[in-house]
Amino acid sequence: MFPAEISDRLCADHLLAQVLSVTIGRQIIVLEQTGSTNDAILEFATGDSQEGLVLFAEHQTAGRGQRGNRWESVARKGLWFSMLLRPEIQIKDSGRLTIWAIETISDVIRTGFSLEPTIKLPNDVQLYGRKVAGVLVEMRAQEKAPYLAIVGVGINVNQSPDDFPPELQSRAISLATALHRPVDRQQLAIAVLRHLDRTYREKLVTGVTRLQS
Repeated sequence: MFPAEISDRLCADHLLAQVLSVTIGRQIIVLEQTGSTNDAILEFATGDSQEGLVLFAEHQTAGRGQRGNRWESVARKGLWFSMLLRPEIQIKDSGRLTIWAIETISDVIRTGFSLEPTIKLPNDVQLYGRKVAGVLVEMRAQEKAPYLAIVGVGINVNQSPDDFPPELQSRAISLATALHRPVDRQQLAIAVLRHLDRTYREKLVTGVTRLQS
């Protein structure tokens, strides 16, 4: 599904032209470096920002995982991005967003690469018992507006085993390692955003909102 030619850098304009989303990906930003995409996306969001803003970073210096764990994000070797959403759910139901995101990422890996990922709750996607992707959902209350959800995603794409710290080399894996070949990150990003957009509207958008979109 994904060609072997490797795009060294993500291009926001190319992603926008290819995704053609209804919701997720209607606005796309690519930063060369940031601390955490979950934090950075709030700098670009305003009170009336439409949901669907997606922010990628080629390198995170302070990427976060579940329970405050550090997420290792080697420059231009993976997909590190966050989505700004306004789902009509309560904070106590934020786990629905996590399940939606990890199931969708698993489906893209399965259909795109003929691999068999497994889900490790609460927020990981694994290959051969090692983590290949993770999701971090943060919900924020707003005055006179629906809750704001930030869904952060990290996917290990083209790392070699040596790109991971020694303590993670037995617990983390990249798609390239599993496939024994590199992966085009731009094409993978397009596939992931398209699937996230479709499944978000199927699973987390009410009928009334669909009619208005």
